Amino acid sequence: MNYSSRYATCAGREIHYTEWGSQHSQTVIAWHGLARTGRDMDELAEHLSSHFRVICPDTLGRGFSQWSPDPGNEYTLAFYAKLAAGLFDQLKIAEAHWVGTSMGGAIGTVCAAGIFEPQLKGRIKSLVINDNAPRLGEAALARIRAYAGSPPAFDTMAQLEAFFRQVYKPFGWLSDAQWRRLTETSTRRLPDGRVTPHYDPAMVRQFIDHPNDYDLWEHYDAIQIPVLCLRGAESDLVLRDATEEMMRRGPGLLGLASVVEIPGCGHAPALNVPEQLNLVTAFIEASAALP
Repeated sequence: MNYSSRYATCAGREIHYTEWGSQHSQTVIAWHGLARTGRDMDELAEHLSSHFRVICPDTLGRGFSQWSPDPGNEYTLAFYAKLAAGLFDQLKIAEAHWVGTSMGGAIGTVCAAGIFEPQLKGRIKSLVINDNAPRLGEAALARIRAYAGSPPAFDTMAQLEAFFRQVYKPFGWLSDAQWRRLTETSTRRLPDGRVTPHYDPAMVRQFIDHPNDYDLWEHYDAIQIPVLCLRGAESDLVLRDATEEMMRRGPGLLGLASVVEIPGCGHAPALNVPEQLNLVTAFIEASAALP
Protein backbone atom coordinates (compact mmCIF):
# COMPACT_ATOMS: atom_id res chain seq x y z
CA MET A 1 0.00 0.00 0.00
CA ASN A 2 1.40 3.36 -1.05
CA TYR A 3 -0.07 6.36 0.76
CA SER A 4 0.99 9.46 2.68
CA SER A 5 -0.15 10.38 6.19
CA ARG A 6 -0.87 14.11 6.44
CA TYR A 7 -2.51 16.79 8.59
CA ALA A 8 -4.49 19.93 7.80
CA THR A 9 -6.08 22.65 9.92
CA CYS A 10 -9.78 22.99 9.07
CA ALA A 11 -12.22 25.25 10.94
CA GLY A 12 -9.49 25.69 13.56
CA ARG A 13 -9.11 21.96 14.20
CA GLU A 14 -6.28 19.63 13.22
CA ILE A 15 -7.55 16.88 10.91
CA HIS A 16 -5.55 13.82 9.93
CA TYR A 17 -5.97 12.20 6.54
CA THR A 18 -4.27 9.72 4.27
CA GLU A 19 -3.63 10.58 0.64
CA TRP A 20 -3.37 8.05 -2.18
CA GLY A 21 -2.59 8.59 -5.87
CA SER A 22 -1.49 12.19 -5.37
CA GLN A 23 -0.31 12.40 -8.99
CA HIS A 24 -3.87 12.32 -10.37
CA SER A 25 -6.02 15.37 -11.09
CA GLN A 26 -9.44 13.88 -10.25
CA THR A 27 -10.18 13.44 -6.55
CA VAL A 28 -12.29 11.07 -4.47
CA ILE A 29 -13.12 11.81 -0.83
CA ALA A 30 -13.61 8.56 1.12
CA TRP A 31 -15.15 9.23 4.54
CA HIS A 32 -15.54 6.59 7.27
CA GLY A 33 -18.35 5.70 9.68
CA LEU A 34 -19.31 6.94 13.13
CA ALA A 35 -16.82 5.20 15.45
CA ARG A 36 -14.23 4.33 12.83
CA THR A 37 -11.19 5.93 11.16
CA GLY A 38 -10.12 6.77 7.63
CA ARG A 39 -7.98 3.63 7.48
CA ASP A 40 -11.19 1.64 6.94
CA MET A 41 -11.00 2.95 3.39
CA ASP A 42 -7.56 1.47 2.62
CA GLU A 43 -8.78 -1.20 0.18
CA LEU A 44 -11.03 1.22 -1.67
CA ALA A 45 -8.38 3.93 -1.76
CA GLU A 46 -5.74 1.55 -3.06
CA HIS A 47 -8.16 0.26 -5.70
CA LEU A 48 -9.06 3.77 -6.89
CA SER A 49 -5.58 5.25 -6.67
CA SER A 50 -4.51 4.00 -10.10
CA HIS A 51 -6.79 6.67 -11.61
CA PHE A 52 -7.81 9.02 -8.80
CA ARG A 53 -6.32 11.02 -5.97
CA VAL A 54 -8.05 9.65 -2.86
CA ILE A 55 -8.35 11.54 0.44
CA CYS A 56 -9.41 9.57 3.53
CA PRO A 57 -9.93 11.83 6.57
CA ASP A 58 -10.23 10.92 10.23
CA THR A 59 -13.28 12.81 11.46
CA LEU A 60 -12.85 15.20 14.37
CA GLY A 61 -12.54 13.08 17.53
CA ARG A 62 -11.49 9.93 15.68
CA GLY A 63 -8.14 8.37 14.86
CA PHE A 64 -5.32 10.91 14.78
CA SER A 65 -7.56 13.96 14.35
CA GLN A 66 -7.95 16.41 17.21
CA TRP A 67 -10.67 15.82 19.77
CA SER A 68 -13.22 18.62 19.97
CA PRO A 69 -12.95 21.05 22.91
CA ASP A 70 -16.66 21.81 22.34
CA PRO A 71 -18.29 18.41 21.81
CA GLY A 72 -21.89 19.58 22.18
CA ASN A 73 -21.56 21.92 19.21
CA GLU A 74 -18.85 20.36 17.05
CA TYR A 75 -19.79 16.69 16.91
CA THR A 76 -22.55 17.52 14.44
CA LEU A 77 -23.11 17.12 10.72
CA ALA A 78 -23.06 20.90 10.27
CA PHE A 79 -19.58 21.16 11.78
CA TYR A 80 -18.35 18.09 9.92
CA ALA A 81 -19.47 19.82 6.71
CA LYS A 82 -17.46 22.86 7.78
CA LEU A 83 -14.42 20.61 8.25
CA ALA A 84 -14.99 19.14 4.79
CA ALA A 85 -15.22 22.60 3.24
CA GLY A 86 -11.95 23.51 4.95
CA LEU A 87 -10.35 20.33 3.65
CA PHE A 88 -11.43 21.14 0.08
CA ASP A 89 -9.84 24.57 0.41
CA GLN A 90 -6.68 23.44 2.21
CA LEU A 91 -6.00 20.72 -0.37
CA LYS A 92 -7.04 22.91 -3.32
CA ILE A 93 -9.77 20.48 -4.38
CA ALA A 94 -11.94 22.19 -6.97
CA GLU A 95 -14.34 19.26 -7.21
CA ALA A 96 -14.48 15.65 -6.05
CA HIS A 97 -16.47 12.45 -6.02
CA TRP A 98 -17.57 11.32 -2.54
CA VAL A 99 -17.78 7.85 -1.00
CA GLY A 100 -19.10 7.77 2.55
CA THR A 101 -19.82 4.86 4.89
CA SER A 102 -22.67 5.41 7.37
CA MET A 103 -21.88 8.79 9.00
CA GLY A 104 -19.52 9.51 6.10
CA GLY A 105 -22.46 9.10 3.75
CA ALA A 106 -24.52 11.54 5.83
CA ILE A 107 -21.66 14.07 5.73
CA GLY A 108 -21.48 13.62 1.96
CA THR A 109 -25.23 14.17 1.69
CA VAL A 110 -25.16 17.50 3.54
CA CYS A 111 -22.05 18.62 1.68
CA ALA A 112 -23.56 17.79 -1.72
CA ALA A 113 -26.77 19.62 -0.80
CA GLY A 114 -24.85 22.78 0.07
CA ILE A 115 -27.35 23.96 2.68
CA PHE A 116 -24.84 24.05 5.55
CA GLU A 117 -21.85 25.02 3.37
CA PRO A 118 -23.06 26.75 0.17
CA GLN A 119 -19.49 26.93 -1.18
CA LEU A 120 -19.56 23.14 -1.64
CA LYS A 121 -22.64 23.19 -3.87
CA GLY A 122 -21.63 21.90 -7.29
CA ARG A 123 -18.18 20.79 -6.15
CA ILE A 124 -19.24 17.22 -5.35
CA LYS A 125 -19.79 15.47 -8.67
CA SER A 126 -21.16 12.12 -7.47
CA LEU A 127 -22.08 10.52 -4.16
CA VAL A 128 -21.81 6.93 -2.94
CA ILE A 129 -23.76 6.42 0.29
CA ASN A 130 -22.70 3.18 1.96
CA ASP A 131 -25.51 1.98 4.23
CA ASN A 132 -26.91 5.37 5.11
CA ALA A 133 -30.21 7.03 4.23
CA PRO A 134 -32.07 10.27 5.00
CA ARG A 135 -34.09 8.31 7.58
CA LEU A 136 -32.51 5.67 9.82
CA GLY A 137 -33.91 2.76 11.81
CA GLU A 138 -34.62 3.75 15.41
CA ALA A 139 -33.68 0.38 16.92
CA ALA A 140 -30.28 0.47 15.21
CA LEU A 141 -29.67 4.05 16.34
CA ALA A 142 -30.36 3.00 19.93
CA ARG A 143 -27.89 0.13 19.58
CA ILE A 144 -25.20 2.42 18.17
CA ARG A 145 -25.73 4.97 20.94
CA ALA A 146 -25.34 2.23 23.53
CA TYR A 147 -21.99 0.86 22.34
CA ALA A 148 -20.45 4.05 20.92
CA GLY A 149 -20.89 6.11 24.07
CA SER A 150 -19.21 3.57 26.35
CA PRO A 151 -16.25 2.04 24.52
CA PRO A 152 -14.83 -0.97 26.39
CA ALA A 153 -11.21 -1.36 27.43
CA PHE A 154 -9.14 -4.54 27.34
CA ASP A 155 -5.82 -5.73 28.70
CA THR A 156 -4.60 -7.08 25.37
CA MET A 157 -4.86 -6.33 21.66
CA ALA A 158 -6.10 -9.89 21.10
CA GLN A 159 -9.08 -9.20 23.35
CA LEU A 160 -9.82 -5.94 21.55
CA GLU A 161 -9.63 -7.67 18.16
CA ALA A 162 -12.10 -10.29 19.37
CA PHE A 163 -14.44 -7.48 20.39
CA PHE A 164 -14.12 -5.79 16.99
CA ARG A 165 -14.76 -9.09 15.20
CA GLN A 166 -18.01 -9.42 17.13
CA VAL A 167 -19.35 -5.88 16.98
CA TYR A 168 -18.37 -5.38 13.32
CA LYS A 169 -19.45 -8.81 12.10
CA PRO A 170 -22.11 -7.08 9.93
CA PHE A 171 -19.26 -5.58 7.84
CA GLY A 172 -19.16 -8.92 6.02
CA TRP A 173 -16.08 -10.95 5.15
CA LEU A 174 -12.67 -9.65 6.24
CA SER A 175 -9.44 -11.61 6.06
CA ASP A 176 -7.46 -12.24 9.25
CA ALA A 177 -4.94 -9.63 8.08
CA GLN A 178 -7.73 -7.10 7.55
CA TRP A 179 -9.16 -7.73 11.02
CA ARG A 180 -5.69 -7.24 12.48
CA ARG A 181 -5.21 -3.98 10.57
CA LEU A 182 -8.68 -2.76 11.55
CA THR A 183 -7.74 -3.36 15.18
CA GLU A 184 -4.29 -1.78 15.02
CA THR A 185 -5.53 1.32 13.14
CA SER A 186 -8.40 2.02 15.52
CA THR A 187 -6.82 1.50 18.92
CA ARG A 188 -5.45 3.83 21.59
CA ARG A 189 -3.85 2.92 24.91
CA LEU A 190 -5.29 4.34 28.11
CA PRO A 191 -3.18 5.72 31.00
CA ASP A 192 -3.66 2.44 32.87
CA GLY A 193 -2.17 0.52 29.93
CA ARG A 194 -5.36 -1.03 28.61
CA VAL A 195 -6.45 -0.61 24.97
CA THR A 196 -9.71 0.88 23.71
CA PRO A 197 -11.22 2.06 20.40
CA HIS A 198 -9.52 5.19 19.05
CA TYR A 199 -12.25 7.83 19.35
CA ASP A 200 -13.60 10.42 21.74
CA PRO A 201 -16.59 8.89 23.59
CA ALA A 202 -18.11 12.39 23.72
CA MET A 203 -18.85 12.14 19.98
CA VAL A 204 -22.04 10.30 20.97
CA ARG A 205 -23.31 13.70 22.21
CA GLN A 206 -24.46 14.21 18.62
CA PHE A 207 -27.35 11.83 19.28
CA ILE A 208 -28.24 13.38 22.62
CA ASP A 209 -27.87 17.11 21.94
CA HIS A 210 -28.96 16.92 18.29
CA PRO A 211 -31.43 14.01 18.12
CA ASN A 212 -32.67 14.97 14.65
CA ASP A 213 -29.22 15.45 13.10
CA TYR A 214 -29.63 12.44 10.83
CA ASP A 215 -33.07 13.41 9.51
CA LEU A 216 -31.76 14.43 6.10
CA TRP A 217 -34.65 14.57 3.64
CA GLU A 218 -34.28 18.33 3.20
CA HIS A 219 -30.65 17.82 2.19
CA TYR A 220 -31.29 14.75 0.06
CA ASP A 221 -34.08 16.52 -1.84
CA ALA A 222 -31.64 19.31 -2.76
CA ILE A 223 -29.13 16.96 -4.43
CA GLN A 224 -28.92 16.99 -8.23
CA ILE A 225 -25.95 14.68 -8.88
CA PRO A 226 -25.62 10.90 -9.43
CA VAL A 227 -26.17 8.98 -6.19
CA LEU A 228 -25.46 5.30 -5.52
CA CYS A 229 -26.82 3.92 -2.26
CA LEU A 230 -25.32 0.62 -1.10
CA ARG A 231 -27.53 -1.14 1.42
CA GLY A 232 -26.30 -4.08 3.44
CA ALA A 233 -28.96 -6.71 2.75
CA GLU A 234 -29.22 -7.44 6.48
CA SER A 235 -28.91 -3.82 7.66
CA ASP A 236 -31.11 -2.72 10.53
CA LEU A 237 -30.00 0.90 10.14
CA VAL A 238 -31.08 1.45 6.54
CA LEU A 239 -34.53 -0.03 6.02
CA ARG A 240 -36.00 -0.82 2.61
CA ASP A 241 -38.83 1.68 2.99
CA ALA A 242 -36.21 4.44 3.30
CA THR A 243 -34.32 3.38 0.17
CA GLU A 244 -37.60 3.04 -1.72
CA GLU A 245 -38.46 6.61 -0.74
CA MET A 246 -34.98 7.72 -1.89
CA MET A 247 -35.90 6.52 -5.37
CA ARG A 248 -39.04 8.70 -5.34
CA ARG A 249 -37.43 11.91 -4.08
CA GLY A 250 -34.53 14.25 -4.81
CA PRO A 251 -32.02 12.66 -7.19
CA GLY A 252 -34.26 9.57 -7.38
CA LEU A 253 -37.07 11.67 -8.85
CA LEU A 254 -34.57 13.04 -11.38
CA GLY A 255 -33.47 9.56 -12.43
CA LEU A 256 -30.02 10.08 -10.90
CA ALA A 257 -30.21 7.64 -7.97
CA SER A 258 -29.80 3.89 -7.71
CA VAL A 259 -29.86 1.43 -4.82
CA VAL A 260 -27.86 -1.81 -4.73
CA GLU A 261 -28.22 -4.36 -1.92
CA ILE A 262 -24.99 -6.04 -0.83
CA PRO A 263 -25.54 -9.68 0.19
CA GLY A 264 -23.87 -11.11 3.25
CA CYS A 265 -23.58 -7.73 4.99
CA GLY A 266 -25.49 -5.71 7.54
CA HIS A 267 -24.29 -2.30 8.68
CA ALA A 268 -22.12 -1.59 6.83
CA PRO A 269 -20.39 -3.27 3.85
CA ALA A 270 -16.63 -3.02 4.37
CA LEU A 271 -15.84 -2.02 0.75
CA ASN A 272 -12.96 -4.49 0.79
CA VAL A 273 -13.83 -7.25 -1.70
CA PRO A 274 -13.68 -7.14 -5.51
CA GLU A 275 -17.44 -7.09 -6.08
CA GLN A 276 -17.92 -4.02 -3.88
CA LEU A 277 -14.75 -2.27 -5.08
CA ASN A 278 -15.63 -2.76 -8.74
CA LEU A 279 -19.20 -1.57 -8.17
CA VAL A 280 -18.06 1.69 -6.57
CA THR A 281 -15.28 2.23 -9.11
CA ALA A 282 -17.61 1.72 -12.08
CA PHE A 283 -20.09 4.23 -10.66
CA ILE A 284 -17.40 6.87 -10.06
CA GLU A 285 -15.85 6.37 -13.49
CA ALA A 286 -19.27 6.64 -15.17
CA SER A 287 -20.03 9.81 -13.20
CA ALA A 288 -16.62 11.26 -14.03
CA ALA A 289 -17.34 10.76 -17.73
CA LEU A 290 -20.53 12.83 -17.61
CA PRO A 291 -20.31 16.35 -19.13
